[in-house]
Amino acid sequence: MKPLGGQPSFGSLRQLTRVVGNDCAVEIDTNSYSVPWRLIGERVAVTIAAGQVRIRHGLHQVAVHEQSKGRRLRIIDSAHLDGVAGRNGAVRRAEIAAAAVLAPSSPPSLLLPLAEYEAVVGGSF
Repeated sequence: MKPLGGQPSFGSLRQLTRVVGNDCAVEIDTNSYSVPWRLIGERVAVTIAAGQVRIRHGLHQVAVHEQSKGRRLRIIDSAHLDGVAGRNGAVRRAEIAAAAVLAPSSPPSLLLPLAEYEAVVGGSF
């Protein structure tokens, strides 16, 4: 029997278990595939079939990537890194940074003179 169109006559399926590394990725056949950053250190199930890498955490599918034909490559979905400190030079998400800029510049009302704090604790420092 000859393969039809360069494809084997049988389906190829692999199931693996991996732990998400500190780089928000799992390693499969020397390549790294990204997963959401909140899963760092968690165990995930990986299914490789029909040229796709599907990654599940519990019952939820958390990532789908095209299987890389190369070696030692990083396949990254940038959405998996949203919220990571230092990403694109930012220390925090753009929405949080924008909220901080729009905050009123008046001093907080909870700041009191030190004498009032000393009176509450019964003495000076």
